Amino acid sequence: MTAIAFTHVTKSFGPVRAVDDLTLTLHPGETVALLGPNGAGKSTALDLLLGLHTPDSGTVEIFGRSPRRAISDGLVGAVLQSGGLMEDVTVREIVRLACDLHPRPRPVAEVLADAGLEAIAGRKVNKLSGGQEQRVRFALATAGASDLLVLDEPTTGMDVSARQAFWDAMRGQVRQGRTVLFATHYLEEADAVADRVLVLQGGRLLADGTASEIKARAGARRIVFDLDTAWDEAVLLALPGVTAAEVTGSTVRLRSTDADATVHAVYAAGLYPRHLEVAGLGLEQAFLAITAGTAGTASAAPKAASKDEDVAAR
Repeated sequence: MTAIAFTHVTKSFGPVRAVDDLTLTLHPGETVALLGPNGAGKSTALDLLLGLHTPDSGTVEIFGRSPRRAISDGLVGAVLQSGGLMEDVTVREIVRLACDLHPRPRPVAEVLADAGLEAIAGRKVNKLSGGQEQRVRFALATAGASDLLVLDEPTTGMDVSARQAFWDAMRGQVRQGRTVLFATHYLEEADAVADRVLVLQGGRLLADGTASEIKARAGARRIVFDLDTAWDEAVLLALPGVTAAEVTGSTVRLRSTDADATVHAVYAAGLYPRHLEVAGLGLEQAFLAITAGTAGTASAAPKAASKDEDVAAR
């Protein structure tokens, strides 16, 4: 059985097509990152998955059921960007309420422990920091023994240590057999956590693979070295294979689609680079290259959506 299935799904808001003929399948037990620039349709896709919007055409299924049926059966937990929390209650009280209402409840103490909330369980919700509120939302999403967790920017507002603790907790959920789908702007999270990465652009699925496969698809390498003599960036850009160049002090950073030819040309020009490093692009650079529409041209930033398009496509 598939965990999630989008089949030729389209959703428009007026003239803006937020999701455009989207077809994808997720399997039970996967941890999948959903990436894309602002206005790519990530939040709309998650809203369709959670039954908050209805597709104009196509179908969305969760474990072979409609989203609303799957949610009413207790199969789905979610952390969304929007939505407030009850204020004049303690953390323990709001978590207990969520557990009491869930068709497949987990013990309150276990939920609080998994979310790292034991130390602040007696604190009023309106006295929490932004990161602590996110941990409460995570606790509410895991109040029941759901088979699928859907997370929209789950670590927004968390500091580095809180983010690490959050993903440690998520790995615990995955070890229990749950499927996790999360949208994030922290690309290092996708690189470190996800088994699979989906890249959306203009409501369409632009790339689907492991983080390593996404990086390889960009087709470029990063070359860094130091030079004792100054070189003009325009000259560096003329080297074979080079698509982007940056000089900071004595350090040269190049992006090249043919690293061997580039390095050979540097030496052929009579230069002697020190501390030469050649490596594949990180996920962030690969993401920029793919969403810019030209693999390997990672120096080009993805086109920003207009304010109206961004609001509609979310």
